[in-house]
Amino acid sequence: MSESFGPDDVRDRPERWTVADSAAPFQGHVFGVRSDRVEMPRGAGTEIVGRDVIEHIGSVGVIAVDDDDRVLLLRQYRHPVSRLLWEAPAGLRDVDGEPLHKLAERELLEEAGYRAERWDTLLDVFPSPGMTDERVRIFLARGLTEVPADQIDFERVHEEADMPVVWVPLDEAVRKVFAGELHNMMACIGVLAVRAARDSGFAHLRPVDAPED
Repeated sequence: MSESFGPDDVRDRPERWTVADSAAPFQGHVFGVRSDRVEMPRGAGTEIVGRDVIEHIGSVGVIAVDDDDRVLLLRQYRHPVSRLLWEAPAGLRDVDGEPLHKLAERELLEEAGYRAERWDTLLDVFPSPGMTDERVRIFLARGLTEVPADQIDFERVHEEADMPVVWVPLDEAVRKVFAGELHNMMACIGVLAVRAARDSGFAHLRPVDAPED
């Protein structure tokens, strides 16, 4: 007999199926690849199924909204998709022990040149759970102050060497998402989430240091 669920049961939960064996054919700085053989339910028993997993260190993103209800976007070249994408400021969780909101503060300053007075947790997402364990926390930043470039101790190189910053009215950013003019995952879901949060008076935001699990 199948389980039945109501709205109160629609919450993600931790689960770990047995891994019969595992191998790691590749390990890089940002991500590695792991090949698992997983025991999966099949009728009254189980079967062993192969699953490749990209092990990712994780990241954070920042949706910054100013007092004029505009959202900050910056443009960056993304080689895997051969595109210049308009994105939210973001960064890798590459400093052991660094609180996620401090990482977000650093990325907003280094990539866009702003500090924020008000920080809230907006979203926690697994961007592609069928292939990677990467997890992303997206913060909402408000009460923004621009920081002069000579006060920022950071050198932009490679893809970050030329990242123009624009301010887009939030409603126009939402239109761009639905029109297919924006494609970056953090930017798209962040823009839509901020619009929903604004329409509810920002009543459902979590604290900046809310636990991920």
